[in-house]
Amino acid sequence: MQQQKAISQVAGGNRYFADFAAALRYWRGKRGYSQLRLATESSISQRHVSFLESNRSQPSREMILKLGIVLDIPLRERNGMLLAAGYAPAYRERSLSDPELMPVKQALDFMLAQQAPYPALVVDRLWNLVMTNTPAAMLIRWLLDMPEDMPLPREDVNVLKLMLDPEGIRQHLQNWEEVCADLLHWIQREALGDGPGSEAETLLCELLALPGIATTTRLPNLDTLALPFLSVQIRKDNVALNLFTSIATLGTPRDVTLHELRIESLFPADEITARWFHARQATSIPSQTHPHS
Repeated sequence: MQQQKAISQVAGGNRYFADFAAALRYWRGKRGYSQLRLATESSISQRHVSFLESNRSQPSREMILKLGIVLDIPLRERNGMLLAAGYAPAYRERSLSDPELMPVKQALDFMLAQQAPYPALVVDRLWNLVMTNTPAAMLIRWLLDMPEDMPLPREDVNVLKLMLDPEGIRQHLQNWEEVCADLLHWIQREALGDGPGSEAETLLCELLALPGIATTTRLPNLDTLALPFLSVQIRKDNVALNLFTSIATLGTPRDVTLHELRIESLFPADEITARWFHARQATSIPSQTHPHS
């Protein structure tokens, strides 16, 4: 009963592979490892790797965890491999409201506050909004014509959908095709990492179904690119903003939720944009963070 509860809480009962052998073959191929290389770096025999991949040997829990480390498999997928082999998940998945994660929540609050007057937000691996600072909430409200005192929607907000929907922020993106190519890269990587039938693959299909997305092939010309970063060019109400983003993670956490968090900070790419955000901060409420989970 306890193992079944753990499976429900940590993995939601989802299995993206038919069995452990299929998952191991997928991840070894994705990382470009031969059976010999995987065997050498895992300190096991090539024969044993072959038996694991053909379902002729049953892996131990410790073996699965070792292979997960060697192949640098995301924690969520390591849990999936454990489940496929009949073991309980090793890594927990909790909400940021969990008391044990309070120090991390406080650290995120601090980082978001320090980014003011410029926007910063926290998203999960599928780019669902988790937290924002005041400038980010202000920017979203302004772009979506929401009243300044209106709280952001409490239900799930997916940043990729918000950015790429033609009725969302995309209508104000001057270089939306370049931004689109960059954003799709992130979710394509997640979809490839999760394997077939995953939530990431479903989200990718939903994004590609948005008007104009599937036919977008425009990429920056690196030979003539003036800036060393992807610019996010916004124009609304005769205001032109030029931003670029930086994305950070929390290093090497041992919790699925923390492992998947992304901290996106937006910075001004010119002085005009910097002055606009400073002016908005001067007329807004004090900086704070806004949880969405």
